[in-house]
Amino acid sequence: MSVIDELTNELARLPGIGRKTALRLTYHLLRQPSSQSRKLAEALVALTERVRPCERCHNLTESPLCALCTDPRRDPTTLCVVEQASDIASIERAGEFRGLYHVLGGRLSPLDGVGPEDLTVAALLARLEPDGVREVILATNPSLEGEATALYVQRQLTGMSRSLVDGGAIRVTRIARGLPVGGDLEYADGVTIAQALAARREM
Repeated sequence: MSVIDELTNELARLPGIGRKTALRLTYHLLRQPSSQSRKLAEALVALTERVRPCERCHNLTESPLCALCTDPRRDPTTLCVVEQASDIASIERAGEFRGLYHVLGGRLSPLDGVGPEDLTVAALLARLEPDGVREVILATNPSLEGEATALYVQRQLTGMSRSLVDGGAIRVTRIARGLPVGGDLEYADGVTIAQALAARREM
């Protein structure tokens, strides 16, 4: 196998990149100065060697604790549980959430061999009482696997300390789902409309 084919195959493994796009990227790199390709290679090596999960929330960071966990302006009593570290950036862009996060590291998917032991649920449970958490927001994706993951985490929270959860010391909530802002009912599917109705609130 040639070096061109080898690089094309590796690029094609990336999400959202097909064989044709991978080949186009490979030839683009060949047209660049060698220093540019070297910088890219060094950045990839540094990424794998220096980036690691945060010791507290499992966000990706170069330090033992991520910038969010060490930010004194964040509210430690509210915890938002997400599937992947990339989900944090999406929530932060909205600029509304001021609490802390916990990254599960995936979602339950028996067909893909991902079970409860592959997620950081135990680390989540261990954070609650020491950190004084009062609300856990389950922000997994609204897919079948995401819903199953949210339900599993909710059951674990309740099972860990029924008196805390049921007594109101810790609220377990789920992000609302439904129609996007600017969306039209005409183009929404039945499941989305049903979720929007179920998540309705007082005006």
